[in-house]
Formats: sequence, C-alpha cells, structure tokens
Amino acid sequence: MSALADLYPLIIIMLGAGIVSGLMAGLLGIGGGIVLVPIIEIALSFFGVGDELRMHIAIATSLAIIIITAFSSTRAHYRRGAVDVGIIKSWAPAMLFGAVLGSWAASRLNGTYLVLLFSFLAFIVAIKMLFKGDTKLIRDGIPDHPLVQFMPYSIGMLSSMIGIGGGVMGVSYMSLFGVPIHRAVGTASFFGVLIAIPGTISYMITGQGIEGLPQGNVGYVSFIGIAIIAPASYFAAPIGAKIAHSLDQKKLNLAFGLFLFFVSTQMLYRYL
Repeated sequence: MSALADLYPLIIIMLGAGIVSGLMAGLLGIGGGIVLVPIIEIALSFFGVGDELRMHIAIATSLAIIIITAFSSTRAHYRRGAVDVGIIKSWAPAMLFGAVLGSWAASRLNGTYLVLLFSFLAFIVAIKMLFKGDTKLIRDGIPDHPLVQFMPYSIGMLSSMIGIGGGVMGVSYMSLFGVPIHRAVGTASFFGVLIAIPGTISYMITGQGIEGLPQGNVGYVSFIGIAIIAPASYFAAPIGAKIAHSLDQKKLNLAFGLFLFFVSTQMLYRYL
C-alpha cells in the first residue's frame, strides 16, 4: 500500500502533463510532445530506467499519446472549418516517409544525443515564440513544386526523432505561404496523426529485445504511461481548440515560449 502511495505524486504529475499537452495541442496545433517528452523522461528516472533508454521511451510513448491527442484536436478544429484537407493530401506521403525514417534513425542514436537534439530544437522554438515579429510571406499560397515536399518530409523526420507532433514546424511553414494562423493550427493538428502512427509502430519494432526496458512496454512504447496520460490529453484538446479561436495568440506564444525556455535549459543543464 505504501508503495502505491509513493506513486500518487508521480501519477498526478503525469495527469497534469496530459492535460497541459492536450490544451497545447488544441491551442497551437502541436501534438503535445514538447511538453510530454521531458516529463516522461524525468518520471522514468524515478523508476531507475537507465540513461541510455529513458529518452527513447519518452519519445516513443509521447508519439503514441499524440495519436490520440492529435485526432481529438483535429476533430475539434475540423468542426470549425479550420483544417485544410488539400494541404494534408499533398503533404501526407512525404511526411509519413519522413516519420518512419526519423524514428528508425533515433532508435540507433545514443540517448544523450537525443536529449541534446530535443533541447536544442525546443530552445530554438522558445526563442522564436518569445521574440516573434510579424511573419514575412515568401509568397501567397503554397506552390505545387516537387521541392516543396522537402517541408513535410523534414517535419515528419525531425518530429518523430524527438517525439513531437510537427505542429510547431508545420504552422511556421504554412504561415510563410500565407495560410491564416487558425487554419494553419487546425491543419497542423492532423500532422500529429500522420507522424505519430508510423513513428510509434517503428519504435515498437526497433525496441524489441532491448534489455532494461520497464514492465508494460512494447518495444520502446510504455503502455502504462499511455494509460495515465492519454485520457487527460484527449479530453483537454477540444478545450484548447475552443480557446484558440478566442485567445490573443501573442500572449499564448509568450507563455509557451517561457515554458519551453525553462524546459530546454533545464534538460541541457542536467545532461551537460
């Protein structure tokens, strides 16, 4: 009984992480992994999971949760007419391929390198959100050119490598081509589904036979973590989407940027 009581604070923290990630998914079109990965990684350290495995498990589990969160967020945005199906159809093949390749590459990297990659990208996103100026358009409308497919490919690859839904990069790319912010956020929500499904399957396969994985894992994916976090994320995502259509985006960017700055610098400090 005392052992179970010792887990209560951890369960509460993970439920809180699920709520925050769901809200962020609805608000910003992100999958929530930018919130989940560091919290899951810290939680695993309390269970004595080795340094070389924690980040792989955190990333893989985050992607699995994103499937549920991103679907919930996309549905809420779609009901408001804020999902561009044309962009999704055009970008889906390259994004799916990038997600598979990224998760395969990440499974072969040392956990410390993944921490550094995640922290660096989170830091860049934090700086962008804190000091964001007016977005300058490259052109009005996404061109129908083969080179444009590099964008969804890079979104899929990098996102699956660090366990995020691709919304941060997706919204940024679409904004450069004049896609309205609320439509960009709604469309980017579905990117999480495209990235997380192949990424999760890949991590489940590449993690087979790895020694030191905790109980409840299938490959690198922790189903215990999913059971705690996913329901909270699922129900919080539509609330975030509702708020997104009425909230001042500048204030939201500032708050989230400060959070990311804190998370990225703390992870870098712990590992360096």
